[in-house]
Amino acid sequence: MAIGFLILLGFQLAGELLVRWLDVPIPGSVVGMVLLFVGLLLVQDVPEGLRLVSNGLLRVLPLLLVPAGVGIMQYLDLLAEAWAELLIALSVSTFITLLLVAAVLKKMMPNDEEQQN
Repeated sequence: MAIGFLILLGFQLAGELLVRWLDVPIPGSVVGMVLLFVGLLLVQDVPEGLRLVSNGLLRVLPLLLVPAGVGIMQYLDLLAEAWAELLIALSVSTFITLLLVAAVLKKMMPNDEEQQN
């Protein structure tokens, strides 16, 4: 299980270092998660330690979101000032996500010709 934590922390560190080195405005943890995803795709297997740690973290994921909710509450006045921009951004991003999910689903679903064979 310690190996799983080390893998997660190693990829987060790699992401943080890459972000600082390239000076890009993306959180290092997000870059580390993408690197982990690419690494898992290349290996085509999830190490048992990483699987155990990930499952444990997923069980307590709602607790990890509490600080973000508290942070939002601290900026309610700022949110009230920019509600229109937020509404537009959320609507556009939701619509784009809906289109992308529909396109991926259509691509992954078998064709009618394949089902008949």
